[in-house]
Amino acid sequence: MNESEPNAGDPVLAITDLEVNFPVYGGVVKALNRVTLQVGRGEIVGLVGESGSGKSVTAMMAMGLLPKGSFQVVGGGIRVLGRDILQAGEPEMRTLRGSTMSMIFQEPMTALNPTRRIGGQMCEVIRLHQRVTKAAAKGKAIALLSEMHIADAAGVMERYPFELSGGMRQRVLIAMAFSCEPRLIIADEPTTALDVTVQRQVLLLLQRKARASGTAVLFITHDMAVVSQLCDRVYVMYAGTVAESGPTAQVIRQPAHPYSRGLINATPEGVAPRSPLPAIPGTVPDLTRLPSGCAFRDRCRYGDKQCQQRPAPDSFHTPDGRQAACWHPQDRRLGEMP
Repeated sequence: MNESEPNAGDPVLAITDLEVNFPVYGGVVKALNRVTLQVGRGEIVGLVGESGSGKSVTAMMAMGLLPKGSFQVVGGGIRVLGRDILQAGEPEMRTLRGSTMSMIFQEPMTALNPTRRIGGQMCEVIRLHQRVTKAAAKGKAIALLSEMHIADAAGVMERYPFELSGGMRQRVLIAMAFSCEPRLIIADEPTTALDVTVQRQVLLLLQRKARASGTAVLFITHDMAVVSQLCDRVYVMYAGTVAESGPTAQVIRQPAHPYSRGLINATPEGVAPRSPLPAIPGTVPDLTRLPSGCAFRDRCRYGDKQCQQRPAPDSFHTPDGRQAACWHPQDRRLGEMP
């Protein structure tokens, strides 16, 4: 069997027990601690958490974009369509990026070359991974921009990135990500810098294009409201670990981990006008000196001696099939965080 064509039931992206450290003066930053997640064919999966939770490190590891020597893989593995990403050399990764997997970055002005026209950048990506003529590449680029609801697609091809609005630039990046028909797209907070109206438009375009093409999407965000609109399943990350995972609707409706509840409560929905948003107390722990036991215990009002003395389970299975790294998720009456 071709390595790039695994069994139909196999995940497009499979990260298993991944442990990644960053060496620093006097120790190491434990960026990822036994992270396990999967994205199946045609799925849109959310990866949500505060800044510093390990979301972007997970994405960069999957894409092979972290500089060699800047990190240490302590354990675990990453496979994309059966390929071992951790063992792949840079020439192989350059082939995989674009043709097999693509990434949509948070800030399009840093992802696009400001000195080159949009058309030249899109056609270069298409011709790099597909054997097509310049004319065919240009036609495909215009068609992709049109699918992103860009009215004057041919005119946009002649413009520079600084001549476009933030929403237009993000649509260009989405079009480029889909240009070589990848099997997996990793979107790293692509709508954070956009206002809510443009954000919704961009999310709908991404969702429709992914559904139509059958592309798997790992969508990284800090916003549970965005996850509820877009994602089939969700992984909630905290301090380099997966705190909870499961179908999005179930996690939103009845979270099993106190951290998930805190993120949900922090969204504006359901809060009276001019009232302060509920916030999770405290801060993310120092990743160079993680506490023993549950990493969330100092911020959790449900923490007890068991949480202090022993680590939380790697995965607790709830009756509805979700997983939560919490000692007693089935016993909690998870109301608002204080």
